Amino acid sequence: MGGAPAHDHQSRSGVYDGREPRDNPRFVITNLRQTPEWIYTHVYCARGDSENRFKELKLALAFGRTSCTSFWANQLRVTLSAAAFVLCQELQLRADRTALRGAQVPRLRQALITIGVQVVRSVRRIVLHFPRSHPEALTWARIARALGAAPA
Repeated sequence: MGGAPAHDHQSRSGVYDGREPRDNPRFVITNLRQTPEWIYTHVYCARGDSENRFKELKLALAFGRTSCTSFWANQLRVTLSAAAFVLCQELQLRADRTALRGAQVPRLRQALITIGVQVVRSVRRIVLHFPRSHPEALTWARIARALGAAPA
């Protein structure tokens, strides 16, 4: 298999750490009338981004896991995975102006969902008491308010 060694890490700009940047030309043949830069960023790159969302759905939320022997059990698994993905998309939208901006599904799940909290329920509300050491408590509160939660 070709490609970079496993120990190299690629930055957001597409440049491998410790290496000189190189030209990486792309050729797109189209009948669209926009500029080449616009077509590359808004059409070509957007397609790659949608493929990344499918990869998240399959790998992070086990969308393709249909190992039950019953059709209806597998259908339920796929439906729950799709619902979890919609939830994660909402979290991604609400996290846009927080420290979790641009976070993918595994990071959102780690920071916002898999947290040990004390749940106190009354007739009118549910209150979540976070541990004092929770590193994303302010971000969690901001996203919860953006989703309609009332501050305590």
